Amino acid sequence: MIRRFYLRPVISLAAQSNRLDPNGAAPYRLCGRHDIAFTHVELIDRAEKGEGRCRLVGGFDAQDWYHPPFDGGQMWATFEAIVRARAPISGFSMERPRIMGIVNVTPDSFSDGGQHANTKAAVAHAVRLLEEGADILDIGGESTRPGSDTVALREELARVIPVIEALRATTKAVISVDTRKAEVMRQAAAAGADILNDVSALTHDPKALDVAVASGLPVMLMHAQGDPKTMNDNPQYDDVVLDVFDYLAKRMAECVTAGIAKDKIVVDPGIGFGKHLHHNVAVMKSLSLYHGLGVPVLLGASRKKMIGQLCDVPHARDRMPGSIAAALCGVAQGVQILRVHDVAETRQAVEVWRASIAGTEAGLAG
Repeated sequence: MIRRFYLRPVISLAAQSNRLDPNGAAPYRLCGRHDIAFTHVELIDRAEKGEGRCRLVGGFDAQDWYHPPFDGGQMWATFEAIVRARAPISGFSMERPRIMGIVNVTPDSFSDGGQHANTKAAVAHAVRLLEEGADILDIGGESTRPGSDTVALREELARVIPVIEALRATTKAVISVDTRKAEVMRQAAAAGADILNDVSALTHDPKALDVAVASGLPVMLMHAQGDPKTMNDNPQYDDVVLDVFDYLAKRMAECVTAGIAKDKIVVDPGIGFGKHLHHNVAVMKSLSLYHGLGVPVLLGASRKKMIGQLCDVPHARDRMPGSIAAALCGVAQGVQILRVHDVAETRQAVEVWRASIAGTEAGLAG
């Protein structure tokens, strides 16, 4: 069996660019950003189960900082992936957190099902999210909440395509289509969508990968264990944090081999998708690990069951405070994209956090 090793940056500070050594000495810029940095990493040996599993390490100028049994070549490659600047996605720099506003054109989504279930209402909601500061609009016509049924192709197209066409005709918004179906991806791209967001990481539809390649658009690959109908019945992991990493690394490699450029890939660890509460909080704690994949990281925890379980809040609409807390947890670990329902509230929280960390009302550069 191939021995696997991992690096998790331990985010210790955020800093303005003029406080970081231009020669790259510690502290180290996370993902090439000007606003967040780290001084140490956890080295994780998957094969170990005891005290030797994790080692806290700093001082990466030493060529042997990783120490055996860690694979030096792999460690340096992962470290370089962690510090390398991310390419822009659909024109947006990844040097600061970006907000993706959720537009569910569905009757049964877990939080806002039925509220924007026709074209006029969905477009009005999308425009409102733009006014509140959304960088990206994520348009979806099929609920993938736990226990949900698959929506027929014709119905999903009828929900999604008119909304994309109307937004493209009236705004310059960056539009993402949230779908697992290749034909929806194809028609959405033709209608003007800028990003393909697939909760199955292009595995649900056998034609999805080919359509994604042909579109030339950025893709968002999410981890999910199982189908939405049954995914939360009995999810099983050896180590959920590392299993999610390995799955995303594998899907990324398959996408790159098929012809999708790495700098057009975003990964999402999939909070709530085939994960119980203890799985979700473990992933939240270790979000910075996924920067080792070398691409932007998206966090979608808004209003999810995890918040309700932690805080005894049964109704999704009442989980906005917990959603903001989850978003700030992601921001503090360098997550580049936040997928949220509450755009104005999330943006306000993020900007106050960034200014407070910087210690200046001008906020953080980038």
